[in-house]
Amino acid sequence: MTDENKLLAVFGSPHRDGPTRRLLDPFLEPFRLQDWSIETVDAYALSAKPCLDCGFCGREEGCAQRDLDPLDRSLRQSQVLVIASPVYNDSFPAPLKALLDRTQRYYSARFSLGLRPPIQTFRKAALLLTMGSTDPFPVEVTTRQLERVFSVMNTRLVGTAVWNGLDRGEGGKTDAMEKASRLALEILSQM
Repeated sequence: MTDENKLLAVFGSPHRDGPTRRLLDPFLEPFRLQDWSIETVDAYALSAKPCLDCGFCGREEGCAQRDLDPLDRSLRQSQVLVIASPVYNDSFPAPLKALLDRTQRYYSARFSLGLRPPIQTFRKAALLLTMGSTDPFPVEVTTRQLERVFSVMNTRLVGTAVWNGLDRGEGGKTDAMEKASRLALEILSQM
């Protein structure tokens, strides 16, 4: 692979070395082995401002709040996007949810400004989730949220790896790690 192959990882956990990181690492490893450029964005450190529904993105491309412009540039340059997050209350933690809310700029670019697609580079995406329960509902909720957001970002969610049942210990860790690695290999085989 060449330097132009870029993966953007959006990390949505407050625990830098917790289960979410331990699930992300085996996903990233095949990309590292093929010398992909990997950028990780920490949603907690980024502290995205909430969407204000100010209407700016309906009048011109972009966002009146400039805090996510570097993330937008990175997204536009990536061929692979991975969202790695714990599940809080059947969804994403607030800092990651703020990032998702701010994708309104892409909806407005498409539907108000007529840019189709609002982001030119097509990318494949993966969702990596860690959660205390084994209930499949949070996986459905988070997947649905991402599919909606990705629908206007020229991005397709290829698959999901879930490490669940963490409230009862780390059982299932090996299966989740293997699934994350297989998901990465699947994406790489399609590139």
